[in-house]
Amino acid sequence: MFIKQLSVFVENKQGALSKITSLLFENNINMRAVSIADTQDFGILRMIVDDIDKAAEALKNNNTIYKINNVIGVELTDKPGSLATVLEILTENGINVEYMYAFVTPGNRDSAYLVLRARHNDRAEQVLKDNNIKMLSEEDIQSI
Repeated sequence: MFIKQLSVFVENKQGALSKITSLLFENNINMRAVSIADTQDFGILRMIVDDIDKAAEALKNNNTIYKINNVIGVELTDKPGSLATVLEILTENGINVEYMYAFVTPGNRDSAYLVLRARHNDRAEQVLKDNNIKMLSEEDIQSI
């Protein structure tokens, strides 16, 4: 039950990030979660959006370099230790997390949401399911 993530190559120069977010706005695409990791010359903008196909088409038409990746979405109880529990489960099963980011929503104070990519996504997803961790689907993301 993977969710789709856009990974967008962004030059590390003034206005580059603004152009991408403006492009999404012009195409009525809503970002659900976002993370950026940068180096001196470029960054990778990772996004969960409400319409990945429409976003990919807009980026393609704008000659923007992007990739669609499968990532794991998890719903956690928004309390201390929830993230630690998930990471301990993965660690105990020899699964390395490559990256992750999280978000909360103002309408739901009981839950926090985690997006992660593991070296072995299929195995990570199964281990989390086996440990009763609530996984998110594309439909769940759209309803948040």
